[in-house]
Amino acid sequence: MIAGIPISKNSYQALVLSVLGIALVLIMLLSLSLGAYAIPFSSVLAILGEQFGLSLEGVDRSAANVLLQIRLPRIIITLLIGGGLGIAGAALQGLFRNPLVEPGLIGVSSGSALFAVVFIVLVPGLVSGSLIQNLGMPLFAFLGGLTHVWAVYQLARTQGRTDTATLILAGVAINALAGALIGLTLFFADDSALRSFTFWSLGDLGASSWGKFPVAIALIGIPSIMLMLEYRNLNALSLGEREAFHMGISVQRVKIKTLILSALIVGVGVSLAGMIGFVGLVVPHLIRIGFGANHRLVLPASFLLGAILLNVADLMARTVVSPAELPIGVLTALIGAPFFIYLIFKLNKINS
Repeated sequence: MIAGIPISKNSYQALVLSVLGIALVLIMLLSLSLGAYAIPFSSVLAILGEQFGLSLEGVDRSAANVLLQIRLPRIIITLLIGGGLGIAGAALQGLFRNPLVEPGLIGVSSGSALFAVVFIVLVPGLVSGSLIQNLGMPLFAFLGGLTHVWAVYQLARTQGRTDTATLILAGVAINALAGALIGLTLFFADDSALRSFTFWSLGDLGASSWGKFPVAIALIGIPSIMLMLEYRNLNALSLGEREAFHMGISVQRVKIKTLILSALIVGVGVSLAGMIGFVGLVVPHLIRIGFGANHRLVLPASFLLGAILLNVADLMARTVVSPAELPIGVLTALIGAPFFIYLIFKLNKINS
């Protein structure tokens, strides 16, 4: 019921997703307009309209090049990465039935980063090829994220159950091991690779381009849709693995599929933009707090809110110290870390 007017569950979910979708479009339009090279909002609409066949006068060619070749691909890739991190976090929290689970916390991000760094440093000849660079490193990062999350999952298994405390401790250990191996790999890197890694490790969307769009849409967008289709299974798992099994759910298949898709999304996101933390933790919680725990709504809403949050962070990164840029990973950490601390205190109060 909204404002005293009864509303069905399907209509309510459609309304929530519509509001989030409209908010995302508005944020994207604002991001297209603002930056070191400001483009009037009317010019943004004129340039976009021209791409759809509308012949409008007064289109500035310089502004059109900046918007279409630099900002638009960056904003779309930011949408995919932010949405992917949001839905991956929601799926992993639903799978492990643990509100503290986040792709970075259980080793997906660090594992992806380790394999990406190994690829960059130890395979310099292959990286020079555009096809290998656009496709090879994301797949290599996916392999690293999948390896690490599977290791954490296996370490946390006790008598057929996933122990929460062991899960977090295993994630901490795997993250520490990945960090040590990254440091060892960088020992063999040259100055250029070290400088690139420094900016990349803090989160960097500045290298986004249309050349990376096919990889992002294929390896983040499609897996995100596949995760959305798992909402019934994740709803069943929220009751417990035994209950889900008696409901006819293939629990092991759901676990493997969710882990693989989440690792693919996060691994490719890390390879394209570096380490961006806390989006997968903050976004699902905000959705569950505001709209309930039904994964039919949580998963697509987490994708939209993740895209909104990362686009807002990217807009701030481009404008706060313009014409320079802040690392986007720093901004997401400044937002996410206090929220994580608040969540821990809240859970302690509930358990006490």
